[in-house]
Amino acid sequence: MKRWLFPLAIFILAAAAGHYAVMHWSADFIMSRAISKMATRGGWNAFLHAPPTRAEYQPVVRPSPDLLYSSCAVDLTGGPVEVTAVPIPGHYSSISVFDAHTDVAFVRNDEQMAGQRMRVILALAGQNVPAGADVVRLPSARAIVLQRVLLADPAEAPAIDSIRKQARCQRLGAGG
Repeated sequence: MKRWLFPLAIFILAAAAGHYAVMHWSADFIMSRAISKMATRGGWNAFLHAPPTRAEYQPVVRPSPDLLYSSCAVDLTGGPVEVTAVPIPGHYSSISVFDAHTDVAFVRNDEQMAGQRMRVILALAGQNVPAGADVVRLPSARAIVLQRVLLADPAEAPAIDSIRKQARCQRLGAGG
């Protein structure tokens, strides 16, 4: 019996270490792949406004057909990024920021916007931002911004597109 204790202890330690490694690094790996894929499709620091969800276009895993999605792969290595959006009258909408570890760093919905344009600056610690701006300090240089708009009817999508596409995700001071 004693000769099995040492191998059993090694096995338990190896299993615990493996479990920790998978739980700690898998989210970073998965999010890194997702951010890179979004950047490949839409570029860095620019919204990609996806068409309404159909079987032939599903970039988001199991997307909801009653939502319009826009996404922005953010890279803060060159400086802060400004995210702006306007609420869409009569429709629920939200802007969410997910950091490179998949944690939600920021969320604002149409009710919180109270009919006003939203402006938030995403920045790393130590990066200069304008005084008085809403600032979200991210722990890593890469992130994803996701805009969602709820449709009552898929036929509304074309009318809403012009408003939704007013959202911007761009390097601070880049204009546009």
